[in-house]
Amino acid sequence: MQLIGLTGGIASGKSTIARRLAERGALVVDADRIAREVVEPGTPALAEIVDAFGPGVLLADGRLDRPALGAIVFADESSRLRLNAITHPAVLSASTARFEEAAAANPDAIVVYDIPLLVESANEYPFDLIVVAHASADTRVERLVSLRGMERGEAERRIRSQASDEERLAVADVVIDTDGTLEQTVAQADLLWERLRG
Repeated sequence: MQLIGLTGGIASGKSTIARRLAERGALVVDADRIAREVVEPGTPALAEIVDAFGPGVLLADGRLDRPALGAIVFADESSRLRLNAITHPAVLSASTARFEEAAAANPDAIVVYDIPLLVESANEYPFDLIVVAHASADTRVERLVSLRGMERGEAERRIRSQASDEERLAVADVVIDTDGTLEQTVAQADLLWERLRG
């Protein structure tokens, strides 16, 4: 099995690359989806979050109230770090289980771990290759405003809240430049696939 880490800032084109690699035959594991699963009602991580931040972070049906929790952790760095100390190990454990299942099902599998916060999470995943989807901040702001309907100021704040381009590029084995057309991005993903299959 090959384990590929795919990361990039918000609106960097990462999902386009992941989709193309899946079309070519990769098994894509989505870190955001796993992060939602590990805090479902009844999970140890959700119980720890309630212990740490109080019952006000729960909805009436027992699910996590993400906006309420976000209001706490994005206003206070120590709270954000406390949340990460709960969620990151849970995501690491669940992700590792997915990778092991994939390897058991197909020892030649190419597994792409779509992980937006690869740099921020600082977990030691055993990646064979780290791929960074890279677009300029200006391009990403324009995408958030035009494609997602976000206010420009909010788009800029979201981008600033993530790892810097320099931090992401420092860990990259492969950089896919997504500033161009969709076709150019797909062509680069195809070249990556050929390299992985080689």
